[in-house]
Amino acid sequence: MESPLTFVSLGCGARADAYFSIALGEPERHQLVAVADPVEARRRRIAALESAAEVREFETAEGLLERERLAEVALVATQDRQHFGHARRALEVGYDLLLEKPAAATAGEVEALHQLARQLGRKVVLCFVLRYTPFYRRVKEVIDSGRLGEVLAVDLVEGVGTWHFGHSFVRGHWAIAAESTPMLVAKCCHDADLLHWFLGSRSKHVFSRKRLGHFHAGRAPEGAPARCTDGCPVAASCPYDAHRYAGDQRDPWLAQVMTGAAEADEASIHEWLAQGPWGRCVYRCDNDAPDHQVVTVEFESGAIGTLTMTAFDSGRRIRVFGTRGLLSGGLHVDGVESVLRITDHDSGKPESLDLPVDSGASDYSGHGGGDGGLVATLYPTFREVGDPAGWAALLDEAVEGHRIAFAAG
Repeated sequence: MESPLTFVSLGCGARADAYFSIALGEPERHQLVAVADPVEARRRRIAALESAAEVREFETAEGLLERERLAEVALVATQDRQHFGHARRALEVGYDLLLEKPAAATAGEVEALHQLARQLGRKVVLCFVLRYTPFYRRVKEVIDSGRLGEVLAVDLVEGVGTWHFGHSFVRGHWAIAAESTPMLVAKCCHDADLLHWFLGSRSKHVFSRKRLGHFHAGRAPEGAPARCTDGCPVAASCPYDAHRYAGDQRDPWLAQVMTGAAEADEASIHEWLAQGPWGRCVYRCDNDAPDHQVVTVEFESGAIGTLTMTAFDSGRRIRVFGTRGLLSGGLHVDGVESVLRITDHDSGKPESLDLPVDSGASDYSGHGGGDGGLVATLYPTFREVGDPAGWAALLDEAVEGHRIAFAAG
């Protein structure tokens, strides 16, 4: 094997941790050269994953990108609205990209990145990790086999989960579309990508309806204060009580947003909650992200795709309607449970399908094995060694998922 594929990491949050925890377990294939993040503790955590070489640290992505190219591939895992600027500059410096979704904050920026990458001859792999799961690879295999007959429609449901929604889209970084990206883009652009991938056609018309039905002041319990730490009369029965960050929701949610969470005592956590956004009552925030949205896509082929995003379910579900059979099942985001079955229209008998064992670089099960599956394709994709796998989400192919998500708004 040749020398390891080298990386820099722009952003050292949860996504960088997920990918490099897997990738650096194979030092003969992957090496981390430099990291950039404004929070020193995050930089040090990611740098410490590299055991084979010293990792250079930068306080900002801009500072790292001022230098000549330090590695072959740049992971862009900063905040959504920073993706375009960081990705564009990294392409100009000479990096290929591993680009966290969404690729950019507007449809126009995504198209501009696509054109720039093609102009410069750079490879851009989108972190559409669902494509890399054994579950969705099996779905694609069944569709392409013709066993379902002509596929007329695909129906997807993403249940975000109530605590996750409150953490990320009410109190958190993606609560306000103008400061991040629209909810469907931030959370479901890779679900939109699946519709395109499964149906093999570009979108023709996109229809969408959305609603913020629960997480607003009109739903606040009587007497609920602005912050959970101000003494809420219904704290004991409220599923969103922020004090849970010091208890059953400490791992992994608190660790994502509080520096030093692992070592913090309960008093320190409560003080942090009293001052920061995650201590606010979920019914008294400034959020505008919808907690329920339904999207219908008419494709050029004539097939129909539907996508439901809701805070009030957990995991992902799918139905593929074919002229000969129905494929249905569900994937839990944490990979604990996956079920997939075919029901033949003629016999009416359901058949459970075996799911392939993830052949990725690790048994790491983030996103149902998608994180490990993505990492396993990086070396062959960027080095052009062997077959980089037909499910790889290169930007040329994956840009359509962004078009659908931004059209849905």
